[in-house]
Amino acid sequence: MEQPLSLLHRYWQAANYLAAAQIYLRANPLLREPLRPEHIRPRLMGHWGTCPGLNLVYAHLNRLISNTGADVLFIAGPGHGAPAVLANVYLEGTYGDMYPSFTADEKGMALLCRQFSAPGGIPTHVNAATPGAIHEGGELGYCLMHAAGAVFDNPHLLAVCVVGDGEAETAPLEGSWKYTRFLNPKKDGAVLPVLHLNGYKISSATVPARLNKKDLAALLEGYGYAVHFVEGDDPLTIHTPLAEAFDGAYAAIRNIQAAARNGEEYLHLRWPLIVLDTPKGWTGPEKWKDTQIEGTFHAHQVPLMRVKEDPEQLQVLEEWLRSYQPETLFDRNGTLLPELYALVPARSKRMGNNRHANGGDLWKELRLPGAHNYALSVPQPGREVAENTRQLEKYVRDVFRLNSDTENFRMFCPDEMESNRMEAVFEATGRAYTGRIRPEDEHLSHQGRVMEVLSEHLCQGWMEGYLLTGRHGLFACYEAFVVIIDSMFNQYAKWLKNSMETGWRKPLASFNYLLTSHTWRQDHNGYSHQGPGFIDTVVNKKSEVIRIYFPPDANCLLNIMEHCLASRDYINLVVAGKQPQLQWLDMEEARVHCDAGASQWHWAGNTDGEPDVVLAGCGDVPTLEVVAAAWLLRKHVPQLKVRVVNVVDLMSLSPPEQHPHGMENTPFNDLFTSAAPVIFAFHGYVRIIHDLIHGRSEPERFHVRGFMEEGTTTTPFDMVVLNEISRYHLAMEAIRRRGYGPEHTAVRLFEQKLQEHYQYIREHMEDMPEVREWRWEAV
Repeated sequence: MEQPLSLLHRYWQAANYLAAAQIYLRANPLLREPLRPEHIRPRLMGHWGTCPGLNLVYAHLNRLISNTGADVLFIAGPGHGAPAVLANVYLEGTYGDMYPSFTADEKGMALLCRQFSAPGGIPTHVNAATPGAIHEGGELGYCLMHAAGAVFDNPHLLAVCVVGDGEAETAPLEGSWKYTRFLNPKKDGAVLPVLHLNGYKISSATVPARLNKKDLAALLEGYGYAVHFVEGDDPLTIHTPLAEAFDGAYAAIRNIQAAARNGEEYLHLRWPLIVLDTPKGWTGPEKWKDTQIEGTFHAHQVPLMRVKEDPEQLQVLEEWLRSYQPETLFDRNGTLLPELYALVPARSKRMGNNRHANGGDLWKELRLPGAHNYALSVPQPGREVAENTRQLEKYVRDVFRLNSDTENFRMFCPDEMESNRMEAVFEATGRAYTGRIRPEDEHLSHQGRVMEVLSEHLCQGWMEGYLLTGRHGLFACYEAFVVIIDSMFNQYAKWLKNSMETGWRKPLASFNYLLTSHTWRQDHNGYSHQGPGFIDTVVNKKSEVIRIYFPPDANCLLNIMEHCLASRDYINLVVAGKQPQLQWLDMEEARVHCDAGASQWHWAGNTDGEPDVVLAGCGDVPTLEVVAAAWLLRKHVPQLKVRVVNVVDLMSLSPPEQHPHGMENTPFNDLFTSAAPVIFAFHGYVRIIHDLIHGRSEPERFHVRGFMEEGTTTTPFDMVVLNEISRYHLAMEAIRRRGYGPEHTAVRLFEQKLQEHYQYIREHMEDMPEVREWRWEAV
C-alpha cells in the first residue's frame, strides 16, 4: 500500500502546484528559468486556502474510483476552489477533451494559467464551463442540496460533497444535513459529505472548527451520520488514515444500499460522513516576515500579494512553487509523468467526465398527458367558478403516473401541497420520507416522489441538482416565500446562461415554478405574506433564459403548464391563484390565447373598432377587476368605447429585440392601439410594465396599477381596493382619461360604492354581495 500512496502524494503535489500557478503565473509555468516579475500576472486573484484540501480529496477519490469502479460526482462547496478543480480536470485530461487547446504539455499549462480570472478567460470559481461540475462556486451554502438532488433516482451514483467549514455556518447548509430523511437507499444513490475543517473564513475563525470533537460529532450524529475524523498537519502522514476513511465510508454506503435493496430494515442505519481537519493553505508559504500564513486566514485568498513589485516576496513565491518539485512531476514537455497519470481513472470514470454532470446527455423526454383531457367546461365566460389548481393537480398526478417507469419527475414543495390544492397528486405518489412512519400520517411514503420539506432553500437546491443531472421537476410555492431563494435563483439563472454558451453542455429540462398562494389572496396571513417581488427578480435576468406567465383561469393554466413541462433550458415562472374564481375561456380559446401571449377579449369590450380606452389585465385577480370594470362602463357609460386585452405571457409586452416572446410593433399597436389610453391592471409592481413597454408607441399613455405595498388581513375585494386596482378604480381611471370630470355621474356612483364597501366589510366581515356574487353578463 505504501508505494501507491507515495505516488498519490506526488499527484497531490502536482495538483497543488497547478492551483498555485494559476493564481500567480502568466508565463514560465514549469519554472524552467528563475522567476521574474514579468512572469507574474498583473492582477492577482483567486483563493488558495481551500485548494490543498480539495486537491487532497480529489486525489483520494481517484484512487477509490480506480479500486472500486465507483461512479462519483465531485461537488466542491468552498466558494472559490476553482484553481483546485481546474488543476485536477486538467491533469486527468478532461479539460483538454472539452477544450482541445489545453494540451497536456507546457503550452497547455501556460494557457491554463493565463486564462484564470482573466479577460476572455474563466472566473475564480467553478461555473458551468468547468467539466464535471453542477455546482456554482460563487455563493456558499448550497452544495449539499445539489448533491442530494443529483442522487435522487440515481441508484448507482455517489456524490462526494466537500463542505467548507465557513459555508457550514450558513442557514441553507445547516438545513441541508437533513437530506438523509429523504434519501431512499433502495432506489437512490448516496451522498458522502466531507466536512473540511481548515479553521478560518475570509478573516475570522469558523464555528465548526472551534467545536470540540465530541460536540461536533454529537451534532452530526444527531442528524443521522456515522462520523469519521481524519486530521493532521504533516502532508506525508495524512494519506493512510484518509484512504482508510474513504474505503470504510464507501463500504458502509454499499452495505446500507445492499441491505435496503435486499428488503432489510434501513430506517436507522447511519450514513457515513468524513470530517477532514487540515491547515488552511496547507503546503503553501508558512510565514511572511512575522505574519503566520499557513493555517490562518491569511492563506484564504492570495497569500503573497506583492510578488510582482517586492523581490523578497517573489523569492518566497519561487521557493513555495519549487517546493513541489515540478521537475519530478512533469517531463521536459510539461506532461504529467506516466506513473502519476496511471492514477487517473478510466476515461468514463473520471470525475471531470462524469455523465451526470452533463445532465442534458441523460435527458429523456417527459411523457405528458394532453392538457385538453383535463379541460374545464366554460360554456359562457365569467359564469362558472372553479379553483384553477384543482384542474392542474389532476394533470400533474397523471404526469407522475405516465413517468412511473422512468422515475424522472419529482415535485418540490415547502409543506404546501394541500394548501395549494394539489393533493390529487397523492393518488399517484406520496411524500418522500425515509424516517419512521406512524399510522396516523397521511401520504408519507418511503417511495414517495413529492419532496415536501419546510425549507424553500432545500426545495430549490434539490430541484437544481435533480434537473442538472438530467431529470424534470416542478416547484410549487407561496409567492411570499419564494423570495427566500432569490439569491439561489440568481445563481441558477446565471449558470443556465453560461451553460447555454458552453458548447459541450446539452439542454436541460426547464426549471418550473408554480406560485399559487399569491399576493392578492393571502386570506389566512395578511400583510407579511403580500408581496410579488419574485417577479422583479426573474424579469431582470437574461431574456433567453426566463419566461413569466399569468394564466387567468384553469384552462389557460393547463395549457401553460403543458408547455412549460415540455420546454428546455428555460426558467418558467407561472403565477396562478388557488382560490375559487370565475372562468373565462374554454380549452380551445385558452390554447389560442396562450399561444398568442396576449389578445383582445372581444366579448368583454363593447367595440370591435378603434376604442376610446383600452382596459388590460395581467394576472388572475387583475383580470377579474378589468372585466368587471369593463362591465361597469358598458352599463353606466355606454357611449365610451372600451377594448379589453388580457396578457398571459408577460414578456410578450417587450419589444422583440429585448425578448424572444416580444410582439413586433405592428401587432402590439393593433392590440393596444397606437394612441388610446391604456389602463393596465397588473399582478405585481407597476414599474415592471413601464420597463417592458419602454420604446413602444407613446408609452406614457399606459397607466399601470398594481401592488402598492398596501395590505392587511382583510377581504379579497378589499385588497384590490387598498391598492387602487379595483373595478371601481379602473373604471374611474378610464373615465378620467377620456376627459370626463370628477362630477360625472358614474364617478360619483363608483366613489359611493367604495364608501359602502368600507362600511360593509367592517360590519359583515365579508365583501358586499354585488361584488362577492358578481358574474359576467352582456349589458
